[in-house]
Amino acid sequence: MERASRLNTANMVRSLLPLVLICLALVGWQAFRSSGDVGVRTVDPSSSVQVAAARASYELLVPTGLDDGYRPTSARTDAGAAEAGDPVTLEIGYLTPEEEFAGFVVSDDRDADPVADVLDGAQEQGTVDIAGEQWTRSTTTDGETALSREAGGATVLVTGSASDDELEAVAASVEPYAP
Repeated sequence: MERASRLNTANMVRSLLPLVLICLALVGWQAFRSSGDVGVRTVDPSSSVQVAAARASYELLVPTGLDDGYRPTSARTDAGAAEAGDPVTLEIGYLTPEEEFAGFVVSDDRDADPVADVLDGAQEQGTVDIAGEQWTRSTTTDGETALSREAGGATVLVTGSASDDELEAVAASVEPYAP
């Protein structure tokens, strides 16, 4: 009887309270330790750039010298399977300082998906001088700004949800690749 009388609700709450407090402390500690960039994974685009440069039949242009606020989050090229003379496309995606997307594409194939997806159906809005180069400003079917130009037989494209200033910063940083 004495043991049964101790199995009441108040005693169960007193037994569970330390466990609940320990669990809350662990959850709080984990939340405190996590960074503000949860879910943003940066990549090093250099291997994609090197492969594209080795296989491209044109002078490869890439963004160079962007400040640390521009974090590369994706990089891909179709150059791995390219034979001599095949078109080569390089794509690099950036998270901008304002936490928006800026995409860079260079390709000697105007019909390559990354180029065609942006420029097909885009409405040209005129040209703009960026770092001494004439870029065509367009509005894509998604309502985003696209900056494009032709260089040495390749289409160079900067687009995304980023502001015009951030897209122009990426466009201004485009230079010939130097290994």
